[in-house]
Amino acid sequence: MSRDDFIAAEVDSFPNVIGLTPKDPLNFFIEMWYQVFLWSLISSILVHVVAAAIAFYKLRKHKIGRFIPIGILIMGFLSPLIGGTITSAAVAGVYRASGFTMLPFYALLWGVGQTIIVMLLSFTRILATL
Repeated sequence: MSRDDFIAAEVDSFPNVIGLTPKDPLNFFIEMWYQVFLWSLISSILVHVVAAAIAFYKLRKHKIGRFIPIGILIMGFLSPLIGGTITSAAVAGVYRASGFTMLPFYALLWGVGQTIIVMLLSFTRILATL
C-alpha cells in the first residue's frame, strides 16, 4: 500500500455512495473501505430499525421489555462500527493488494453481505455450539 491509499480527500460524499456514482474509480484502500463500511452500516441500521419496531410493537405493554428496542438500535449502530470496520478493511485490503478496482456495486454487495451473514449467524445456533 502506498501513502496515497489513505488520503481522506479521495473519499466520496454520502449521496455519491448511495447513488452508486463515485467521482472516480475505487482503486485506493480508503475509498474501497469507506464504501463497503458505509453500506454495512446502512444495511445494519435498516435491519435493526425494523427489528426494533417489531420488538416495540410486541413488547409495548411489558414493564421492562418495552426498553429492549433501545438495545436493538444501539447494537445496530455499534456492530458495524466494531466488526464492520475490521471486515471492510479486510475486503478493501484484499482488493488493493491484488490491484483490482472495486466497482461501487461490489462495495454494496460486500457491505450488505456482511449484514446478511451476521443475520444468518444470529438466527442459527452455530455460535452456541462453539
